[in-house]
Order: sequence, then C-alpha cells, then structure tokens
Amino acid sequence: MSRLLILASKLGYQTRSFAEAAKKLGIEVVFASDRCHQLEDPWSDGAIAMRFDQPEEAARRIVTQSMVRSIDGLIALGDRATTTAAYAARALGITYNSPQSVENCRSKLRQREILREAGLPVPGFFSFRLDKKIEKILPRVHFPCVVKPLRLAASQGVIRTNNPEEFQAAVARIKTLLQSPEIQVTHEEELDRVLVERYIPGTEVAVEGLLTRGRLRILAIFDKPDPLEGPYFEETIYITPSRLPEEMQERIANCASATVRALGLTHGPVHAEFRVTANGPWVLEASPRPIGGLCSRALRFGPDRTLFEELLVRQALGMPGSDLDREDDASGVMMIPVTKSGLLERVDGEDQARATPGIEDVQITARLPDFIAAWPEGSSYLGFIFARGKSPAEIEAALRLAHSLLKFEIVERLPVEHPVTGKLPDGGALGENQKNTG
Repeated sequence: MSRLLILASKLGYQTRSFAEAAKKLGIEVVFASDRCHQLEDPWSDGAIAMRFDQPEEAARRIVTQSMVRSIDGLIALGDRATTTAAYAARALGITYNSPQSVENCRSKLRQREILREAGLPVPGFFSFRLDKKIEKILPRVHFPCVVKPLRLAASQGVIRTNNPEEFQAAVARIKTLLQSPEIQVTHEEELDRVLVERYIPGTEVAVEGLLTRGRLRILAIFDKPDPLEGPYFEETIYITPSRLPEEMQERIANCASATVRALGLTHGPVHAEFRVTANGPWVLEASPRPIGGLCSRALRFGPDRTLFEELLVRQALGMPGSDLDREDDASGVMMIPVTKSGLLERVDGEDQARATPGIEDVQITARLPDFIAAWPEGSSYLGFIFARGKSPAEIEAALRLAHSLLKFEIVERLPVEHPVTGKLPDGGALGENQKNTG
C-alpha cells in the first residue's frame, strides 16, 4: 500500500478532505503538523509533531519517521508547510519543488524581486523596516499604494492607502498586528518589515494549476466578481469558468507559466493571483500549494466528477488519473465575509440558504461563540457557500441570494488581558480559525 504524507497546520480546514480522498484510493495517510509534541495527537493517527518555522529540522523528523513508515509522496497544505515539504522531499528522493524555489515564494519581497528581474509585469515596489521613521519613507511613496506584511497570507494586514495620513495609519496598524502574540508565536521571518507597492486598478482572478516536472497545466481560472479596491482585500466570490475573453485567459495562462518558471517551481499544485487590466495581467503572487480552505469543493474533474483533492493525491503519488479536465458545468464558492470583529453569537437562515436554487451546500465553519476578526487583522471567514449550474451568471446570482438569507449576530468582545503579555487586545488578534482563503 502506498503511503502519503500530508503536511498541514493543526487547525487547517483542508486536512480531512485530503485524507478522505487518499483513503478512498486505498492510500495510507501520515500527518505532519505544527502542533506541540506534548499535546494530544489531534487526528489520533500518529501525526508527526514539528515546527514549520524550523523546516530543515522538521524534515529530519520526517526522514526519521520514514524509516519506520515509508513515505511515497507528499502534499503540503497552506504556505507555512511548503518549505518543510521541500526539504523532506529532497531527502526522501520524492519529486517536488526545491527548497529554494519554495522560499522564493514564501517572502513577498523576494518573489517581487525575482519576477521583476525576469521581466514579468509586477507593480513598482519597495520594502522598509518598521523601525524606520515614516517621514523618511514618505518621499518614496506614490499614491495610491498597497502596504502589506511580507509573510502573512489570506490578505491579512493588506491595506490600500491614498494619502500620507492613511499611509501612516496603515503602517501603524500593520505593526501592531505583526507584534501581536498570535503572529509572533509563528516565528515567521521578516515580521519587522512591510512591502509597499503601487496599486493596480482592474479586476482580479485566481488561477489553479498543477505542475508536472516543470510543465504547468491550468485547472481553472476563477473570476472574482466583487471589486477588490480596498482599503482591505477580503475575498468573497470565486466563479469558474472565467467570463474573460479567451485571448485574455490565454495571456493569463502564459503569464502563470512564466511566473512559476521564474520562481523555479517544478512539481505540484500552484495557486496564483493576478490583476487584469486592458493591457493584460499583472502578477500579484504565486504559491506552491492548493487553493485554501474549503474552496476546492468548487472544483470537479472528468465525467465522474472527481474531487480536486483526489486529483492532487494521484499526482503526488504518480498514479494515473491526474490529467482529467474540469467538468463542463459552471461552479463557484463564496467565502462568507466578516462584517465586524467580535464574538459570533448566532447564525440564522442556513436552511433557507441551502434551499436556494443552484446552491449545493452551505458550511458555517466559524464556531459559536468564537471570536472572529474582520480584515485587515483577520484571516478566517465565517464559512462557505457552494453553487453549481449552467452559467457563471447563474452561479453568481445564486451565491448572492443565498448569502442575503444568512444572518450573523456578532457582538463586541470585552477587553481581557493577554495571559502572557498582560496587554489588552486592540482588535489586532487573529480569529480562532486558521487561515482559510484562496
């Protein structure tokens, strides 16, 4: 029996979906997570405990474990696990991306530098340390611009600013977020820097692709019909197939191929984001991971409507059946936005939303009475709405109607001192759920 290693955060939404897809194929699953080794195994499956901020040491733990339970392939879920996966794959002789190529993607600054050097369309940018005086930074800033952390995902901490006052406020807000205990405990690098880049107007798309020994196959191009103009960039609706002209879709696909080639990625899933203007696509980012959260449920392949997770499991283990095309039906997902930070006290309208024509399912993933943070501090959604039908327009209408039937009661959280720092929260905390966007 083949054995698949799934590297995932201890709170990741996707983990069970991939495990179930593997077991359906008769594949044994081994988990590796960034949980404390002294805590109970969250899956009761002998998960390997490690720290993703120490990827080489984490990879050594995997190699040691493989001497007892051999590993034939691996999948990394979320950005943090990809570097560990790369080191482990290299040590085990498993086809995957190189550690350097993955690190090229992990830092937004490094990725921008590489893509600019390769001549790809990226917005003008620069970076600075947060201990620099704003007065010395402002002469370099051209408005409107976007300010963002270098390592966070899910648009967390990403803010558009239009003038010096907004810029100064955004930098202060991001600094508070990056210094929060919830972020500091990740031990991510570059938490003392931010990236400033020119704001590019236009529509936005997400691309799901699959690399096989250097060749990128586009699985889907998702339109994002809601305008992402700021000041924050919480995503909502993804719909495929794209309604963009075929010529523009081809340009996006070509730009995606050039992007992964410049970054050095060669094998496995790719999730990429692009801004699209009349002059063509601009690269926002590319990551060597599958689409996040439960969004993958919007993707099915072949006449039997094979799940996206099964497609990736087959590819990771070199099994046939990873070359299926996406189904003909249109499909979409809505990541239910967070209107304000607070405690989720009540959810109404789920049954009515599920009964909406075209809606396949509604999953409320935020728990009662968890605290959930709105963007830009937040990175978790209230849940997901899934739709499938004959046209993208039909899907969009169904998603919007279903969402209008849902009612969320979010109440303000009373300030409580942090048990370690003794500080009062100022709205800069993460929600209870792990990052779960595209």
